[in-house]
Amino acid sequence: MASFDLLPAIDLRGGRVVRLRQGDFARETAYSDDPVAVATDFVERGARWLHVVDLDGARTGRPAHGKLIARIVASIGERAAVEVAGGLRTAEAVADALAAGAARVVIGTAALRDRPFAADIVARYGAERIAASLDVRAGMAVGEGWVDGATSMSVESVMERLADAGVRWIEATSIDRDGTLSGPDLALLASVVGDPRTSVIASGGIRSADDLRSVREIGCAGSIVGRAFYDGSLDLATALAVADE
Repeated sequence: MASFDLLPAIDLRGGRVVRLRQGDFARETAYSDDPVAVATDFVERGARWLHVVDLDGARTGRPAHGKLIARIVASIGERAAVEVAGGLRTAEAVADALAAGAARVVIGTAALRDRPFAADIVARYGAERIAASLDVRAGMAVGEGWVDGATSMSVESVMERLADAGVRWIEATSIDRDGTLSGPDLALLASVVGDPRTSVIASGGIRSADDLRSVREIGCAGSIVGRAFYDGSLDLATALAVADE
């Protein structure tokens, strides 16, 4: 594999940097009241990508942290690329995020609900600026901030739909492992990396350099890492060294 992207996660809720356990808003750990400082620290220590998630937007279905995300992007400048996710369920929301300077946006719920949505967005902005989330719980891809009763479809049908729509970047998350430091769901990842039209970024449970090597060996093109960086179980410099191996 020519490259492997490492994306430190910055999850925003109420203006703070937090992490949720298994996507549960009732199990939140707050890490910082200054997301801009967190972002610049990651970049100053070598991060080339940031994965910024508007959790409030994911929950309500409309972006809630647009101004804060624009500040994060501005603080990074040309030093790294920022990927934005959460609540991007309309063409207007996607356009606003890209206009704010996001290098790539992540769509999820809208792609599950509306078959043409992903294809329209990819056609408008190009495959390199659009990613799609594949958030999996109990074998089903779910949207709507992962709340109970959320829209769900089979993993296989979602992967086929996204690939047919021209989506190249797929970000696969095991919800049951997200924020748990229990290791990646290698079986899930192995089941979705086979389509040559797509590149899969692993998310959920990453806790060590060995986990990063495992998802890379399976065929993933990158990994999103959150709690492991904040809790100190994985050092950013070590993770970047694995990405560059």
